[in-house]
Amino acid sequence: MTDTDSDTEKGGSLLRSSAVVGIMTMLSRVLGLVRDVVIASYFGSKAEADAFFVAFKIPNFLRRLFAEGAFAQAFVPVLSEYRHKNTAQQVRLLIDSVAGSLGGVLVFVTAFGVMAAPLLVMVFAPGFHDSPVKLALAGDMLRITFPYLLLISLTAFCGAILNSYGRFAVPAFTPVLLNLSLIGATVLLSPYFAQPVMALAWGVFIAGVAQLLFQLPFLWRIQLMPRPRINREHEGVRRIMTLMLPALFGVSVSQINLLLDTVLASFLQTGSISWLYYSDRLSELPLGVFGIAIATVILPSLSRRQAADDVQAFSRTLDWAVRLVFLIGLPSAVALFVLAEPLIATIFHYGEMQDRDVLMAAMSLRAYASGLLAFMLIKVLAPGYFARQDIKTPVKIAIKAMAANMVLNLILVWPLQHAGLALATSLSALLNASLLYFGLRRLGVFQLQAGWSALLIRLVAANVMMIAVLVYLTVDVAHWLQWGWWPRAQQMTILVGAGLLTYCGGLLVCGVRPSQFRH
Repeated sequence: MTDTDSDTEKGGSLLRSSAVVGIMTMLSRVLGLVRDVVIASYFGSKAEADAFFVAFKIPNFLRRLFAEGAFAQAFVPVLSEYRHKNTAQQVRLLIDSVAGSLGGVLVFVTAFGVMAAPLLVMVFAPGFHDSPVKLALAGDMLRITFPYLLLISLTAFCGAILNSYGRFAVPAFTPVLLNLSLIGATVLLSPYFAQPVMALAWGVFIAGVAQLLFQLPFLWRIQLMPRPRINREHEGVRRIMTLMLPALFGVSVSQINLLLDTVLASFLQTGSISWLYYSDRLSELPLGVFGIAIATVILPSLSRRQAADDVQAFSRTLDWAVRLVFLIGLPSAVALFVLAEPLIATIFHYGEMQDRDVLMAAMSLRAYASGLLAFMLIKVLAPGYFARQDIKTPVKIAIKAMAANMVLNLILVWPLQHAGLALATSLSALLNASLLYFGLRRLGVFQLQAGWSALLIRLVAANVMMIAVLVYLTVDVAHWLQWGWWPRAQQMTILVGAGLLTYCGGLLVCGVRPSQFRH
């Protein structure tokens, strides 16, 4: 087999794995949108919704530190190296030792979070101090949602093991259970609570239990069911903890940016937190389905190539991922920007969601769409450092981006209100992605392959064609606000279908072929 054939086979495997993760993530994101439609219909952008989003965001913030954020970035490269250089028994000992150490820390943090819930709400949403009802409600819900941190972090630990062994579908499907749980809690449980929104908090807790239990049989099947043991002296555990320290700081930087948005939004008019949430959910759809899917697949692959000291294959894998991000991310950003009001109206404008809520959420959606490509590039460029067990460099870059985001937040929040917070996030993401890219170039581990100039020209041409078609077919926003669900769904189907066909057709006419993305 020639090198080219080998690359093609590996690229095809990565593409298939990305497709599997993407399909499962698409299912989760679609259900996530259904979940958000249900929540918007029942609770709209009222004070109760703002309180729940804060109570849900706090354990999610910490989850990204302990789970798929810093932990995964440190754990997956070390696990891949152990698989490459050690026996199966030593790999199992590593997994057991990590499970014990991670679980012990999480139990302590969870107990503290439940006891200190009101104080945490004041820290994360100080604007609630002027609204005692929102403050008390958010604190009550946080006591219920905080244990989700323990459950979902252990779920992410199990998922990282499965991903490292090529079982991508199960971890990618797991978030579906959260969406089903929240939908069921809203529809079935909310009538039984004096404060109906409390049902959402219990839905989060139930989801955490279900997600963890769902993955355990698959770990049993590959004989890697964790048997937790406290063994902090284990060499692999110490390396993971050493790598996690800067990674914790790096991930916390991006999360601090998001939390700063929440803090500032809590001082703005009621509804601002919800508008940011709904628009962020839509921008997360392509990011989660494609950006995170590609990143999930390439981290184990890059780690193996780094362990084998194959610099050329390492660079080709990164190049393949970046090409795929441009292919998918650019039209996704354009579509979100052009169709902001129609999308918000079609998905969320029911029940308690008012006309003004649609227009305000569309403003922040356009701001997030401006940075979508940068968000996706960060997801695929950062693994280039993590696979080399270099956490410090992306942390330094993230600090610079965080500083820029804070300054931009303070500059843009006053003239643009909540949309200014979203735009600041997008601009700082652009800075982050640029610094990651040039850093990999300087390290000599990432060189763009031939054909990039031609590809960019063809992508721009296809996107211009798509914009023209979407602008031509889109009717005035007043019609979208007046229509019911069925006319909106029909019109949106036409727009999405026409845009997709135009973009794909434009690519083909310009000479882009699927085979160019196999390796």
